[in-house]
Amino acid sequence: MNFFSARPNIGEIAKNTLSVFAISLSITLFIAMYILGLVHGYKVGHNNAQEEFITYLNQELQKSISTSPTSTPRPTPTPRIVTNTEADWGGPELWNVVNKRRQELGVNPLNQRDELCTIASIRLNELLELGKLDGHEGFSNMSERRPDLKWIFDRYSTVAEFLAVGGDSPEETVSLWENTLGHKKLLTGGEYVWGCIYAQETFAVAITAF
Repeated sequence: MNFFSARPNIGEIAKNTLSVFAISLSITLFIAMYILGLVHGYKVGHNNAQEEFITYLNQELQKSISTSPTSTPRPTPTPRIVTNTEADWGGPELWNVVNKRRQELGVNPLNQRDELCTIASIRLNELLELGKLDGHEGFSNMSERRPDLKWIFDRYSTVAEFLAVGGDSPEETVSLWENTLGHKKLLTGGEYVWGCIYAQETFAVAITAF
């Protein structure tokens, strides 16, 4: 057993002594009140007296605890902040911003083709599963991987893919394309007539053709 010796704190001892005395006095008063309550209960109703006494007891206990120097206040819980990281925009919004920017740069807006949307949808799902851009690898070998889609590539002279990730808005995604060599062609390429755009969770896939 370890013993620690230290000079007693007279002020702290006095506070604790007063606290013990106050609590003891309160308990004595509670017992006296309880006895009086029992006597009174037999006269005006035992149940009512008990209810009054319990209420009084709870009130006095709360006062005693709140004034006791040894009581420890409960810490206030810190609220949990929940943030939503999922992008609130998708393909339709990005499509409108792309065509708006193309017109601002003096070229024709893209016209949508359903078969190009098929490719854009497949590529977006692949990137979401991968969790990053693949450098167009999945697009360059798609006709070999998906012979059922080869007719789409054969239908057009050129089919191109434009990828982006991380834009907080459609406007920011378009800015990423506009400020990247090669991808700017999506916005300035007047030769592209057809297209389709899919986007989710900041991943964006634009397929264009002529």
